[in-house]
Amino acid sequence: MDSSIDEAAALPDGKDGAAAGPASGGGAPEAAPPVPGGGPVPDAGPETSGATETSGAAETSGATETSGAEETSGAGVTSGGSGTGGAGGAAEARGAIAPTSLSPSRASDFMQCPLLYRFRVIDRLPEKPSEAATRGTLVHAVLERLFDAPAGERTAPRAKALIPGQWDRLRESRPEVTELFADDPDGARLAGWLAEAERLVERWFTLEDPTRLEPAERELFVEAELESGLRLRGIIDRVDVAPTGEVRIVDYKTGKAPRPEYAEGALFQMKFYALVVWRLKRVVPRRLQLVYLGSGDVLTYDPVLADLERVERKLHALWEAIRQATESGNWRPRPTKLCGWCDHQAHCPEFGGTPPPYPLPVGGLGSGTV
Repeated sequence: MDSSIDEAAALPDGKDGAAAGPASGGGAPEAAPPVPGGGPVPDAGPETSGATETSGAAETSGATETSGAEETSGAGVTSGGSGTGGAGGAAEARGAIAPTSLSPSRASDFMQCPLLYRFRVIDRLPEKPSEAATRGTLVHAVLERLFDAPAGERTAPRAKALIPGQWDRLRESRPEVTELFADDPDGARLAGWLAEAERLVERWFTLEDPTRLEPAERELFVEAELESGLRLRGIIDRVDVAPTGEVRIVDYKTGKAPRPEYAEGALFQMKFYALVVWRLKRVVPRRLQLVYLGSGDVLTYDPVLADLERVERKLHALWEAIRQATESGNWRPRPTKLCGWCDHQAHCPEFGGTPPPYPLPVGGLGSGTV
């Protein structure tokens, strides 16, 4: 795909991401809707659908890399120190409401573990920041800001020089990240952490040439409402549009590329974004591109309309399972190897914990009935 960009991109302007109104629905699910009481959920592979950022061996299920603010609006998640206090009172104090929209990260949460989804979206339990996720956020900010410079000045030294300032901005906007290095009096761990961010940024220049790119959008918030009423939303790292009108969606990952058997799961997030773009503008993106800075790999996929229709059916089934669990209050844990790094073990029955009191009304939803 031509890397040159046409400024007159056929995409939403700015980052407000206003929905384009109801679009045609996706039809019936490919399979029976999952049972919220622990039955199957539409799975995108054991690596949590690729929406959870991984950068190294010990990756937490909470290390979701977000480039910008995570989508909230009824499906929010706190990733810092807000809302401590009583286990059950935190969500009630914030006025817990039923989920109203779905993002790739939250879809991934439910597929990984329905109880994790509940803790993040409904209970909004606080989570400690992680070094991996915070570094991902920092690197994303640097790569976004680099495109503010003229093309000829987008060099690796300039990009690395942006890191200290972006780290200061991140600490101002999310003071909880300072906890990461509270036990680092001489600053050695912080220095090593920042050096790794520099290496990731520098590696990007071996994978793409920013002097030849003029993104149509960066950190683009998109939202679309399907005919069923399901609202899909997310933040796309970068959108390129060729002079011919072909759209490329690009996402940066500071982790390593997945093994081939998990490639489909890694592409779930990108197909989600492609579906939203298609529903907004009736344009099927020409290419989906995942740039893995941790391993120096680029994973690309050229979707067709049938791919997006399958994703839409899957999301409808997923949303039905979430609706049933919301109304019944029945959120079962789904143990995986990621449980070892979950912040919510104290509330998880799998670890002898007790979930906080359910903050939403429980309906008389019978097994498998609506």
